[in-house]
Amino acid sequence: MTEKVSVVVATHKRPELLRAAVRSILAQDYRGEVECVVVFDRCEPDHQLREELVPLGPDRSLVVIGNDRTPGLAGARNAGVAASSGSLLAFCDDDDSWWPDKLAKQVGLLRAENRDLVVCGIEINYGDRTHLRVPRPADLTVDELARRRVMEAHPSTVLVTRQAFTLIGEVDEKLPGSYAEDYDWMLRAVSYASVGVVPEPLVEVLWHRGSYFAERWQMIIDALDYCVAKHPALRNSSRGLSRIYGQKAFAYAALGRRSDARRWAWRSLRLHPAERRSYLAILVSARLISAATVLHLAHNAGRGI
Repeated sequence: MTEKVSVVVATHKRPELLRAAVRSILAQDYRGEVECVVVFDRCEPDHQLREELVPLGPDRSLVVIGNDRTPGLAGARNAGVAASSGSLLAFCDDDDSWWPDKLAKQVGLLRAENRDLVVCGIEINYGDRTHLRVPRPADLTVDELARRRVMEAHPSTVLVTRQAFTLIGEVDEKLPGSYAEDYDWMLRAVSYASVGVVPEPLVEVLWHRGSYFAERWQMIIDALDYCVAKHPALRNSSRGLSRIYGQKAFAYAALGRRSDARRWAWRSLRLHPAERRSYLAILVSARLISAATVLHLAHNAGRGI
């Protein structure tokens, strides 16, 4: 029997992008049931969504709820999981969309290889630029995730059994601003789950100014500190810790806290002299380039800070 997949979409005031995401989920060519649970976070649920997006047959359903958990992405994801009923769980950001064969290929691999969790590649679209990112199975270890985060293992690519999700644990609602909630969850997931990879892009990830965390730099600093305190693997990885210190340095530079930016940049470079974020933080703190310009150039190259 083909298993039911519940897809959780957390959303906040992105009506057109949300509709595109939901359409791509309901239009999957997967032969089993697909339940899409849309969780409206910090805004009123749009129940008209169910009337506009008519399910494509009896094996497609759409549930619309509000976030009754901690406000933010982490709480909204957990609320969606709690309201869902499928034996398999998936997630999709409200500004992403799936290719029609995503679920069929992922469920097929999950069962063929007896995996707990399956991810796939992504196609990043930023302006007129397109970048393909596909993770390797070797990338999905605690050590490798600590070293470089592995952005290719994007939350919109995750398919996990409900049993494994319960073992891994919910998305951490204590993370400041829910920043890096996907990273924290994946660090825990690879410790408990058998992870498979469909080696091709099956998700379109849209990067745009509405998805930036700019102007929330202090929250990012607090979340990075939280992650380091929580995960020994981060504290034990010189490359990973250098990367995080570089991110903190850049955030301080964006806030205009020049001495803090330089202090954390030097701490980062002592651990790993090639950490580029630290050099960028020094340039921003010296007012030789703006943080916004650096973000734009990084996104143009399909990279983040």
